[in-house]
Amino acid sequence: MTEDSKNTVNTERFLDTTLRPDMWDDYVGQEHIKQNLNILLSAAKEREHPPEHILFYGPPGLGKTTLAHLIAKETGANVKVTSGPVIEKVGDLASILTNLSPGDILFVDEIHRLNKSIEEVLYPAMESGVLDIIVGKGPSARTIQLELPPFTLVAATTRVALLSSPLRSRFSGGTFRLEYYTEDEIKRIIERSASILNIKIDNNGANEIARRSRATPRTANYLLKRCRDVGQLEKKPLTEDLVLKALNMLDIDHLGLTSADRKILDVIISKFGGGPVGISTIAAATSEENATIEEVYEPYLMQLGLLARTPKGRVVTARGFEHLNHELPKDLQEKLI
Repeated sequence: MTEDSKNTVNTERFLDTTLRPDMWDDYVGQEHIKQNLNILLSAAKEREHPPEHILFYGPPGLGKTTLAHLIAKETGANVKVTSGPVIEKVGDLASILTNLSPGDILFVDEIHRLNKSIEEVLYPAMESGVLDIIVGKGPSARTIQLELPPFTLVAATTRVALLSSPLRSRFSGGTFRLEYYTEDEIKRIIERSASILNIKIDNNGANEIARRSRATPRTANYLLKRCRDVGQLEKKPLTEDLVLKALNMLDIDHLGLTSADRKILDVIISKFGGGPVGISTIAAATSEENATIEEVYEPYLMQLGLLARTPKGRVVTARGFEHLNHELPKDLQEKLI
């Protein structure tokens, strides 16, 4: 195997890692967060002290993990990665914390899924740099206090409301909400990813993928890779026509809606007159679970203004009717109240 072949294999095997920016200049979007982090990290570096603890929150796929790795690169620190569901016992957290070196970055993804008893142990570790461990049970139980090396906790969550108030308040470095990306920013991400993967894509093709990427970099990279597969088999560059063909095969329309998104809208319109209808009824009619509709499909449909939540239930808006080419009901405005 040639050296180029080995590099290609490695690139393909760890594709998501390969596409992840490893320099601030390559990270597109979230300018307000980047500016605040630059001040925080520069000041900490000048003081020769690890940065304060940082929390990122927002929908999945917007770059929370990437920011954590960039912080580690900027500070020249090692990053240890774990997630909330993995830390099942207090001993698991104690093992992770005591194995940190001075200045390390501990990145905890989905921190809202931490057990509450583990949160209690994390408080003094974040605030005072000590780990309180209870040894034994009953009257003979005693507390051992271990000194921890100075470290920075960088946490990420998609559901910040599930974090307890005491835990949120201990992120003294800042709590940052990641916003959805503009179409132009997504296009720049697509062009960068195409360059890394040696994909030939024209301006119109990049625009078409960006338009259907749901304002999310992870989705943009997914669509680019699927378009690449079609282009590879047809031995063609990613022109607008080829991109449209690939995206139509994936059943993704010009707003980025999948067949499942459109099915929800269509069920509400065709079976329930456009609403209002309860979430449980929609779930039963579409063979989906309540949580899946609420957390996966609804946010984007509401973001586009295709679906509305009212006190009486879900209602498809005028734009939703128009998107599916259904005739608007005369009492639609009353339903939305």
